[in-house]
Amino acid sequence: MRILVTGTEGYLGSLLAPRLMDQGHQVTGLDTGYYMTGWLYHGLPRKATTLIKDLRSITAEDLEGYDAVVHMAELSNDPTGELRPGITHEINHMGSVKIAELAKAAGVQRFVYMSSCSVYGVADGEVNEQSPVNPQTAYAECKTLVERDVMPMASDNFSPTFMRNATAFGASPRMRFDIVLNNLAGLAWTTNKIAMTSDGSPWRPLVHALDIAKAIECALAAPREAVHGQVFNVGDSDHNYRVRQIAEIVADVFPGCELSFGEGSDNRSYRVSFEKINTQLPGFKCEWDAERGARQLRGVFEAINMSGDIFTSAPFTRLKRLEELLATQQLDQDFYWTVPPLTA
Repeated sequence: MRILVTGTEGYLGSLLAPRLMDQGHQVTGLDTGYYMTGWLYHGLPRKATTLIKDLRSITAEDLEGYDAVVHMAELSNDPTGELRPGITHEINHMGSVKIAELAKAAGVQRFVYMSSCSVYGVADGEVNEQSPVNPQTAYAECKTLVERDVMPMASDNFSPTFMRNATAFGASPRMRFDIVLNNLAGLAWTTNKIAMTSDGSPWRPLVHALDIAKAIECALAAPREAVHGQVFNVGDSDHNYRVRQIAEIVADVFPGCELSFGEGSDNRSYRVSFEKINTQLPGFKCEWDAERGARQLRGVFEAINMSGDIFTSAPFTRLKRLEELLATQQLDQDFYWTVPPLTA
């Protein structure tokens, strides 16, 4: 299968592309390059050839000849989305819908979209793919809008699939330390202390980055009728954790780590059912839980002797990196590069 993966220089895309290549697929990447300076360790045998291009500038010609598009490239996470909500909607909503439209027009058969369990926002009890969405942030709202606008494009020749990932964790050479388990592990390693400002009571479902990659692999390999127009929560029902539990697991994996909690609470709380993906997507099953992921991170930190300066540096936190690029005027206020590419 010939596959275009957007976001191959990101936290998840950098892991996915080599795995698809190992399975014999022809993979091309597309990425604007915001986070290319963030390389934590040497962990990939090879990388996909990647076109450095803003997703808002993609043309139909860029998508011709592909059997599938896996779309991961958006402004990621809630704080980044709130930095410029208008630009977030331009990129994450309108840009993503445009890619789907162009892919369909170019004859692409399958379109796999990286959505998020954050669309559930605040929920009582356990939610599933049929539950009402309740997005609380610009980031989550854009995910719901893309699902709404791309779903009607499904046809005999175009099969969109929507993967609502739980909160990701785990090691990646293009590391992120602005997601909960990774952040807590970094604090435990560099400071021997996790000081929670909240009571840790909200629920968060977690899924390892490699299990997300596996879900995409399974969606691409599945019979068309199994994934056509389908929404899948990506994770495992046993991996719904209270934030307090995540902190306790991480503290146990990092000996000597001091753990404390505050009194406040985050209103975003949701428990998610992952029964559908585990029963209806052939071949999918999570291989990583929070403890195994925390131990993986500890092993990486030990191997590279990670410093506090690395942990807190801009390339590994989405909001910090974008603020840095804006402050140095490498990006304009619309998040387009101002520095031209080198030419001969």
